[in-house]
Amino acid sequence: MNVPENLKYTSDHEWAKIDGDVAVIGITDYAQGELGDVVFVELPEVGSKVAKGDTFGTIEAVKAVADLFAPLSGEVIEINEKLENEPETVNNDPYGEGWMIKVKLENPDELNDLLDAQKYQELIS
Repeated sequence: MNVPENLKYTSDHEWAKIDGDVAVIGITDYAQGELGDVVFVELPEVGSKVAKGDTFGTIEAVKAVADLFAPLSGEVIEINEKLENEPETVNNDPYGEGWMIKVKLENPDELNDLLDAQKYQELIS
């Protein structure tokens, strides 16, 4: 199971890559594997606010529909529009091209609540 060291994780299987005051957010390789073939991703509007722990969208797969939970609070500054027409990108490259939203962080202290790669690996093992 692929768990990149440079990311932070939630127990709900989202990841966040921090770049200054911006977090790129997506779902983990484990999550996409559990869901199966992704057929639709619903993401928030650019400019909307997300709060840590709240739902920011949904992901539909052949097997299930799941909520997406924000690992951090802030303003959505970009969404991955590629997922609208190619939702399977989440299956093929969950940590790269399959990212979902970019959020301008409101409270960087929330990072302290996220799991590092080792802790996340333990959670899914």
